[in-house]
Amino acid sequence: MPTKLLIIDDDVDLCQLLARYLLKNGYDVDTAYSGNKGLAKYKADHFDAVIADYRLGDMDGAQLVRELKELNSKVAVLVITGYSDIRQAIEVTRLGVFDYIPKPLVPEEVLELLKKMTTFQQSREEGQPSMHRSSAFAEDYYIGKSRPTTVLYQQVKVVAPTDYSVILYGESGTGKEVIARTIHQNSKRAGKPFVALDCGTLSRELAGSELFGHVKGAFTGALQDKEGHFEMANGGTLFLDEIANLSTDIQAILLRIIQERKFKRVGGNREIAADVRIIVASNEELKMACQKGRFREDLYHRLNEFAIHLPALRDRKEDIRPLAEFFLKKSCEESEKQVEHFSERVLAAFQRYDWPGNLRELRNAVRRAVLLTNSGGTIEEDVLLPEIISYNNMELSTGEAEPLPVQEQDLLKEVAGRAEYQVIMSVLQKVNFNKKKAAELLKIDRKTLYNKLKLFQGME
Repeated sequence: MPTKLLIIDDDVDLCQLLARYLLKNGYDVDTAYSGNKGLAKYKADHFDAVIADYRLGDMDGAQLVRELKELNSKVAVLVITGYSDIRQAIEVTRLGVFDYIPKPLVPEEVLELLKKMTTFQQSREEGQPSMHRSSAFAEDYYIGKSRPTTVLYQQVKVVAPTDYSVILYGESGTGKEVIARTIHQNSKRAGKPFVALDCGTLSRELAGSELFGHVKGAFTGALQDKEGHFEMANGGTLFLDEIANLSTDIQAILLRIIQERKFKRVGGNREIAADVRIIVASNEELKMACQKGRFREDLYHRLNEFAIHLPALRDRKEDIRPLAEFFLKKSCEESEKQVEHFSERVLAAFQRYDWPGNLRELRNAVRRAVLLTNSGGTIEEDVLLPEIISYNNMELSTGEAEPLPVQEQDLLKEVAGRAEYQVIMSVLQKVNFNKKKAAELLKIDRKTLYNKLKLFQGME
């Protein structure tokens, strides 16, 4: 297991508390209180994993992750995020972050994620087929009877038995790898390997080696022959997540492989057969990427034999309750606890929330709630994530239901509300208080923005 950790956070108290907890649990921990100091320590020493706050005094999480990935493309990173940065943190997962941890931190949750990250890293180092984060909820994805889920299942049922290439579109956390794996399991290739690769984590230099393998001496650091993902997936299915992140030269090689069904390792001369079904995923329309010059149009047409759009969780609200109950069961098994129920107020809060992180966020919210609830108890509102509490308070204040009692508005909720206020005011200032533009940037409608501003009156 990775034993040497680097924690990067400008909150000195939080940094030291987390470091002490992890030290007691067998980890060797070092700390840094700024992004630049963290990068300097990472360059100077070896660390198995990095835990970093998204918002640092000298840089944000996206910049830090990019620089860490430049130093080591396979570095394992967990990002700590506050309420106001939740959407940004979800986007950072596209840069190769293993997962994000919402504040306030639950030490047991950090420990559990580190253990899961260990398993993920070990499978990569041992050359086993790659496993993406979403595989953690690969089973029973289709719980629920909403129309978007039914349509999705019908599309999978139609395309799975064929050998068509498939493009999966969907927001982060909607379960694109889950669907790719389901297609594979229901195809004639089911007994062969399913291999997944997140193209968003690949540097330009290493993409060719990861996809096609290399021979010894092909480049500095190529100390032995290495199988690429195409070879590992031979006879089965290769899933390429965030396909639009591949450079145009790698896209050209990929197109040639699809056409000719053979390839060469980097630095090699021997041609290798490529009997592989390809499924790709993107959170942006590849047709638009073609128009912007970021994606080859000929490759797009080769891949676009069948396209599936995965619905966001907010568009399949009928499924939220059964999915939450499924994740509750799984979380209890993981933590060896007996928590059998949600309160009705919690389930109502789940229904109102917009779930920007989709299935992954719902799963994390339930897992965290289980950790904070005693065995034999019921999950109540006080163990929900701050962003869910804050969002529901905003929605309730618009008159859809009676506001929560004042005594339930604890300090945590107040902090979450103030954090959201600061984000909204910052965006408004950037667009010279043009509320239409601000709403577009915040990805909310103008009515919601007006309601939030009305609620925030008196906070200035």
